[in-house]
Amino acid sequence: MGKINDIFASAVFNDECMKKTLPEATYLALKKTIQDGKSLDISVANEVANAMKNWAIQKGATHFTHWFQPMTGVTAEKHDSFISTSKDGKIIMEFSGKELIKGEPDASSFPSGGLRATFEARGYTAWDPTSYAFIKDGTLCVPCVFCSYGGEALDKKTPLLRSVEVISEQALRVLRLFGENDVKRVVTTVGPEQEYFLIDKDLYDRRKDLVFCGRTLFGAPPPKGQELDDHYYGSIKPRVSAYMKELDEELWKLGILAKTEHNEVAPAQHELAPIFSLTNTATDHNQLTMEIMKKVAIKHNLVCLLHEKPFSRVNGSGKHNNWSLSTDTGKNLLEPGDSPHDNAQFLVFLCAVIKAVDEYQDLIRISAASAGNDHRLGGDEAPPAIISMFLGDELTEILHSIEKEKNYSNVDKTEMEIGVHVLPHFPKDTTDRNRTSPFAFTGNKFEFRMIGSSFSISGPNIVINTIVAEELKQFADYLETADNFKTAINTLIKKTIKEHKRIIFNGNNYSKEWENEAKNRGLLNLTDTVEALPYFISEKSINLFTSHKIYTEAEMRSRYEILLENYCKVINIEALTLVEMVKKDIIPAVSAFNKHLSETIIAKRTVSDKIDVSVEETLLVRLSELNAKAFDKVIALEKAANGVMDFKNITEASKYFRDIILQGMTELRNFIDEMEANTDSKFWPYPTYTELLFNI
Repeated sequence: MGKINDIFASAVFNDECMKKTLPEATYLALKKTIQDGKSLDISVANEVANAMKNWAIQKGATHFTHWFQPMTGVTAEKHDSFISTSKDGKIIMEFSGKELIKGEPDASSFPSGGLRATFEARGYTAWDPTSYAFIKDGTLCVPCVFCSYGGEALDKKTPLLRSVEVISEQALRVLRLFGENDVKRVVTTVGPEQEYFLIDKDLYDRRKDLVFCGRTLFGAPPPKGQELDDHYYGSIKPRVSAYMKELDEELWKLGILAKTEHNEVAPAQHELAPIFSLTNTATDHNQLTMEIMKKVAIKHNLVCLLHEKPFSRVNGSGKHNNWSLSTDTGKNLLEPGDSPHDNAQFLVFLCAVIKAVDEYQDLIRISAASAGNDHRLGGDEAPPAIISMFLGDELTEILHSIEKEKNYSNVDKTEMEIGVHVLPHFPKDTTDRNRTSPFAFTGNKFEFRMIGSSFSISGPNIVINTIVAEELKQFADYLETADNFKTAINTLIKKTIKEHKRIIFNGNNYSKEWENEAKNRGLLNLTDTVEALPYFISEKSINLFTSHKIYTEAEMRSRYEILLENYCKVINIEALTLVEMVKKDIIPAVSAFNKHLSETIIAKRTVSDKIDVSVEETLLVRLSELNAKAFDKVIALEKAANGVMDFKNITEASKYFRDIILQGMTELRNFIDEMEANTDSKFWPYPTYTELLFNI
């Protein structure tokens, strides 16, 4: 315990460090700036920068960087040393308030979706004082937002911060109606569970598809997969345990609340879960977690795979986003209470989430859309592409009773009404968890299970924050003008349940029956990224985000372009990688094995015509057929990949990649997997699934 206390947040310029290193007036001014969201006076910024620099140098740092999150899905940083020269030519260490507050990276070299042309290079990073600076690899990292010369957001953090402010504003309006006047701010909290695979680095280096694409583009299934359920929560292997131990320590140094680790369902798959934290902090921490997971793995001669589906026929990896809503006084607004006041208030916030998820199913789905995640969603391992909510039998029955104006009683037979009589405490955990549900209520939070393992959690939380804020706004608009508050509450809750109960489903989301029922309910089934993304720039979506000032319309259209362009580029890289592997390695390897079979047949027949060569002949014929078919398919795939250059419209190009390129890759893979299963392992040029999944 002593060691953990010593190292935890030791690399973070947190509130404790600020109190120790800043003059009291400066510290209070900074805290007020953070709380009020106003600009920081340059004199205060200079004192903060100097304290940061001195602290960082004492910790061994020599450089600083503005650490930001462009639309690449990963973080970015440009390092500058503290070194400067004095008038007498000597070296001094400097870090000014101006350098702290603003940086200027090249905006044209990051995805902008048309917001920046190649010749329009100017962009700005601006310090986000709500997120603590930290030291990583000898560099002081200052968390920042990233915008263009014209002020458009080019990153994932800016709209996230906007959404955090908007949901606080609208939630406060509702709370004021319940007499919660002591609450000054409402915050969203997130605990993102992170799934990943660990494989041997030497084997990884021999698979071009893993190196270039992060996933295997072919691979015959091993004799054993996950069907025995023996890996899930099983004993952790020593090599993996050593990795997890070092990973925890590195994360703890950065103040990241790594809490739970275990084996996941698939062989070589594992999970890391943190303690909840504020959404902005949780987003920064999850980006750091993914980076550090990869770095620590290399030190153990391992590779951490964060692709959503690195191996076919075994579970892929997701990121479960546990989202909740709390006040600055410590009250969880999604936790039922013991009094009529608490229950009514809880039901209002619950209904806001129900209405939001139903009305904006498309945006929820889009927030989990990517080329990688398309391989995972709906594969009897992750939620399907259909959005629904799990509330559990008891809470669902409560809502049904409210809608039908029937008495509801719990195990104590105490009648339940909204805000009229003394109500029972809503019992928690009285129903089973539903792992198949995309959006499940789990006692005092919602678990959004669709997000891919490599995702930044900013996108999904921007959507959740904004759509819930919109519904809270509508609720507040109605309740603020009501003549009788209690009557209005009853009317509002009943109306919401009646109009949006179709989104509630507590059964098996993987079943074909649910797919048919969902269709009858009028729920969307957006099966892939190409089908889902156009909803992002619908009139409804644009009105939502622009009205709350989360995005401008230009920022939304740019993100649509960026996401579809990324989809196309990912599949194009995969196709070209597969073409190279098949043409240069697999077809020659199978041909070499065929030659070996032919020579064996000739040698046996030379000895005697009576020696049975049927095994060799059968293999030779089948592998020759497969090799020929694979060759035809790979040539067709190569031609198709080159043909995509003819498209000028990114929407049409994405459909081509989905319908032609992906289909061609699937057809080619079928031949390759059968070839692998029938080729002597001494001739097969790549590590197999058996080696990759079971060689740790």
